[in-house]
Amino acid sequence: MSKTPCIAASSYLNAAPLCYSFIYGSQKDRCTFLSDEAPVRCSELLAEGYAHAALIPVIEYQRIPNLKIAPGACVASKRSVRSVLLASKTPIRDVRTVALDTSSRTSAALIQIILGHFYKIEASFATFPPKLEDMLESNDAALIIGDPAMLIDRTGLQVYDLAEEWLKHTELPFVFAFWAIRSDATTWFRGAGDEAIDFLKAKVEGQSHANDLARLYSERLGLSRDSLFSYLTEAICYDLDEESLRGLELYYQLAAELGLIEEPRSLLFLD
Repeated sequence: MSKTPCIAASSYLNAAPLCYSFIYGSQKDRCTFLSDEAPVRCSELLAEGYAHAALIPVIEYQRIPNLKIAPGACVASKRSVRSVLLASKTPIRDVRTVALDTSSRTSAALIQIILGHFYKIEASFATFPPKLEDMLESNDAALIIGDPAMLIDRTGLQVYDLAEEWLKHTELPFVFAFWAIRSDATTWFRGAGDEAIDFLKAKVEGQSHANDLARLYSERLGLSRDSLFSYLTEAICYDLDEESLRGLELYYQLAAELGLIEEPRSLLFLD
């Protein structure tokens, strides 16, 4: 067994406050941090055993066996999320073909729930790299997530925020990702010792540096610091609270009803 755990997470801005401690902050010497742009790749690293814990799309908890959830921290939204979008050439009720961002699995299931369950639309879906022009060439609409979603050209398109759509139909927050830990690696993540990984402390530390992260990503993305600061502090919610858990359980229930997952497994949290 390695001396320190490997932790994987997306490099998208929405994950940055949860990761700050492990990259720049107080826990950077406690782990090996693996960063990948695509959230789906982080779940693959966890499933394949290359990572001991990862910030995974929540749908993957139902597909990867023997995981525990770190309580209290997540990437969620209780309003418009601004970075998980359906960009459409038609009104949403007229959408019949959808290109799905290959970076996403939770949001890919979410748009199928929104169209199939809420709007009663029988649409077809195909995966594409997140290049909007290519995605829309042969499809009515495109699901695009993360930093690329905040950079799209909206000219001539109708753009739907998926967290906003979920809230409209359920009156609940939507949880996109949480920290999951392999059951054979929980020792590193238990207790309060100086060497233990603490995801709750990491969340608090990262949120206190939201301004620094907004400035850093402003340079990377070419978007204003103010807009990115409001994104981190208003659009994204990092608390895996009771209301968010109710939204998560409903999401799993509807995903199972549409055959996107098997019967939902119970949420098992790290003690």
